[in-house]
Amino acid sequence: MKKLSILLLAFVAFSGIYSCSSDDDVVFTAQPDVKGINFTNSFNANYILTPGTVTNVAERFVWNTVNFESPTNITYELQGSIDTDFTNFDVMGTTGDNSLAVTVQQMLNLAKDAGYDADPNTEAANSGALFFRVIAYAGDNAGNSNAQNSEVKSVTAMLPEDAVEEEETLKNLFLVGDATAAGWNPNNNNTPLFRLADNPNVYNYTGYFGAGEFKLLEVRDWQPQWGLDNGSLTNSDLLGGDPGSFLVSEAGYYTLIVDIDEMTYSFDPFDASAADTYNTIGAIGDATADGWDADQDLTQSAFDANIWYVTGIELGDGEMKFRANDAWDVDWGGDTAMSGVSSFGGPNIPVSAGTYDIWFNDITRRYIFIPIVSE
Repeated sequence: MKKLSILLLAFVAFSGIYSCSSDDDVVFTAQPDVKGINFTNSFNANYILTPGTVTNVAERFVWNTVNFESPTNITYELQGSIDTDFTNFDVMGTTGDNSLAVTVQQMLNLAKDAGYDADPNTEAANSGALFFRVIAYAGDNAGNSNAQNSEVKSVTAMLPEDAVEEEETLKNLFLVGDATAAGWNPNNNNTPLFRLADNPNVYNYTGYFGAGEFKLLEVRDWQPQWGLDNGSLTNSDLLGGDPGSFLVSEAGYYTLIVDIDEMTYSFDPFDASAADTYNTIGAIGDATADGWDADQDLTQSAFDANIWYVTGIELGDGEMKFRANDAWDVDWGGDTAMSGVSSFGGPNIPVSAGTYDIWFNDITRRYIFIPIVSE
């Protein structure tokens, strides 16, 4: 009886040991999720990427949780690429969660790899597509056979172009009419008014006017034109037609002041009896063809001996002055470019390279440079 009991006990123990051994040998095999993995968040129409916001979150990518039917950790890897086949890609990050934030800097890096830039002076586009996908895999092995790839999501990145500092377009006003040198020809080397350096909306002209009428032109063509409407300053754009003329009842010297911002003008007689006269006036300086060695002669107006001009003169970056009679006994200079009032023996006038018509009034010592724009 004792032997029987011992044998029964041994059998039970052996059965228990076998049972435990069978539990430890169970193997769980990860299986692909038939539902796959897909992005679930909404996307913007455009992602604005600027250097000042690089630390901001551009987008939080969210996806569904993958079930590999195996008690194992799941790793998600978010990838970004400049093409759809992901031959090359950047890893945006890895996580065990089902979402990951991507910063502006990360998208900006991708955008630059794609050749986009914010420079308006290059031919490169400043916007275009970037591509993202997420991969889920069991454990820490990104290359295992059960890895799940999401669909490729295309988003549009935009790098706002740097602001281009536009040069201020300076309006000119030219005289036309039988009271002026050009007559009623709008393209006859019409004399310009002298724009104030400190207020580009105000123009001054002191000179000879014949008895008759005149108007003002913005370009050497008939439109737009400035004149009068019931005694008030106006232009053809505002009026919807040609304005009336300024009337000069008696030939003589006058000062015309026009303010196109305040829409005001004045036209008053000027006593020019004490005005000096000069045989020649020229432009000289390192901005001119002969530097400081020789003058570039200006032409004296046959209509008004106090108005001098040169057309189509090519200047370089530098400085220049006006002087009389090819000598330094009388010279004029000013410290403002393009237009201004010079003074006897004044500073050199700053010049930017270009081709210009230059006008000088020896009564008021005003000057104006009018750029010639090639078409």
